Amino acid sequence: MAATRLPFPIRTSSHERAAVRRQIALPARLTWKDASGAVRFASVVTRDVSDVGAFVECDAAAPIPLYRLVHVQLERPGGTDEALPARLRDGRVLSAVWRVGPCKASTGTPSGYALRFLIDPHDASLRPTARRMAVAS
Repeated sequence: MAATRLPFPIRTSSHERAAVRRQIALPARLTWKDASGAVRFASVVTRDVSDVGAFVECDAAAPIPLYRLVHVQLERPGGTDEALPARLRDGRVLSAVWRVGPCKASTGTPSGYALRFLIDPHDASLRPTARRMAVAS
């Protein structure tokens, strides 16, 4: 029996990424509001970035809850701007905490956070090039 080619892409692995990640270690700052409405800040270091998100290492004393909205802003590095996604070069980016890293035994706080950038749905540069359709079998 010959294999048939499907007209739509199938994700074969849970490890596939929505965008290419670049290993970039740059200092940045997170800003968010805690449950009481107080503004919090944390200095972080990016470990990898992509067009849709970033992973940051954080030594903040207060943990950031999952799905909390945060603003991330890179401290301006010299000469590495072309490696960064345009969204991060433009200033503060509204993001959501998408995954919380494992807690450090010494402090009990997470070692880092995966951030998903929140994007404007009308941004034409981020629309998929091919339409995806569901097919009943």
